[in-house]
Amino acid sequence: MKSWDVIVIGSGAAGFAAAVTASCKGLSVLMLEKAPQFGGTSAISGGAVWIHDSDQARKMAVGGSPQAIETYLRTIIGEPHYRQDLVDAFIASGREALAFLEKEGAVKYSLRPLSPDYYPDEPGAVDVGRALEVVEFDGRELGAHFRDLRSPPPGMLLFGGMMVNRVDIQHFLDMRRSPRSFAHCGRLLLRFGRDRLRYPRGTRLAMGNALIARMATLAFRKGMQLRLNVNVLSLSERNGEVTGVEIEHEGQKQALEARCGVVLAAGGFAAGRLAERYRPQTREHYTMSPAANDGAALRLAAAVNAREGADLPSNFFWAPVSVLQHPDGTQERFPHLVTDRAKPGVIAVNQRAVRFVNESNSYHHFASAMQSRAENAPCFLICDALAMKRYGLGLARPAPVNNDALVKAGYLHKADTLPELAQRLGLDPQTLADTVARYNRDAAQGLDPAFTKGGNSYN
Repeated sequence: MKSWDVIVIGSGAAGFAAAVTASCKGLSVLMLEKAPQFGGTSAISGGAVWIHDSDQARKMAVGGSPQAIETYLRTIIGEPHYRQDLVDAFIASGREALAFLEKEGAVKYSLRPLSPDYYPDEPGAVDVGRALEVVEFDGRELGAHFRDLRSPPPGMLLFGGMMVNRVDIQHFLDMRRSPRSFAHCGRLLLRFGRDRLRYPRGTRLAMGNALIARMATLAFRKGMQLRLNVNVLSLSERNGEVTGVEIEHEGQKQALEARCGVVLAAGGFAAGRLAERYRPQTREHYTMSPAANDGAALRLAAAVNAREGADLPSNFFWAPVSVLQHPDGTQERFPHLVTDRAKPGVIAVNQRAVRFVNESNSYHHFASAMQSRAENAPCFLICDALAMKRYGLGLARPAPVNNDALVKAGYLHKADTLPELAQRLGLDPQTLADTVARYNRDAAQGLDPAFTKGGNSYN
């Protein structure tokens, strides 16, 4: 029987953190991934982390005290869900864990100059100091493994394969009126053009893709082995201890031994039977997570009598998602996180043609509001021509990109007047006109009496 010191199931950020840590301690590591590419949901995420008292925050003397973050967490988690032991561990160990991974070269983060907590008005919240974003990474350092790294969805890439981060996006929005932004975008496009001569997509990686690529590069250099397309059938036990796994690969079953332990890091359950069990209405929603994120690790753990967490207020991470239906029957999905719905000139209306949420609140808040009443989902993001030109909307890019194909596909609905637009969306024309008029009238005075949009630092 083949054996390793540690076997890691799952290839997202948690899995690679475990693999890198074990490898740096001199242990042999095997990573198993069900999908044909590694990286999991982490590879298509923003990759940011929320940690108290990081070295980056210390250098800038920002982020608040341990008491402040404890107060903040106690307030937003609330009773009976608040666990003092877990909060203490998070506050005490977050900086230590990040510092270790950064010292080993597994991760590289920078402090966001402004990144308010999602509940900025609650006690203990801060506007800067806790959120860190991934520094870009050169995917060429992965060598042959680059082609096995999960790529973000097409809708999150520019020009069919170029990754951009928060700073890049702003430069693209400003490139027609800022020489500095024009030069920045020109450098990105030149690099991307060279990459496409040799690679299936750009090698300048950002966000979660950069996070996974940097961790994987170190793990491979430390000798970690990776197997893709592997289905873990069960955990092996001896005398009440997990000693390995039984796997299936290309139709062949095999037992593998883990001398020190097995790490379950295969994510949660974005879809499938487990998702429907905990949140039946998920059948009506779309997920951005990879299909392999189906709760397999939970089933493996349950089979060896592991305990599930109980009484959690929310088992899901929500975000509004739009869907483009392609002629061949496939779908392209876009998560509306921060780049469009929070911008000036954009509002969200429900099936009654009225606003139902502060459009600039976090994606989790927005999607939770969608689920609060049946009439709120699906909803519509509505903007004028100026907002579309400046910011785009979902898969629709800002000027000078032509988005007529998205109109033809039914993803975008375009009209010269509000009554005409309402008719195309199946909304009441007068109600929509009243909603827009009221919003514009209040916005002209810098107000939003209905939902206080713009009323806090996160907005």
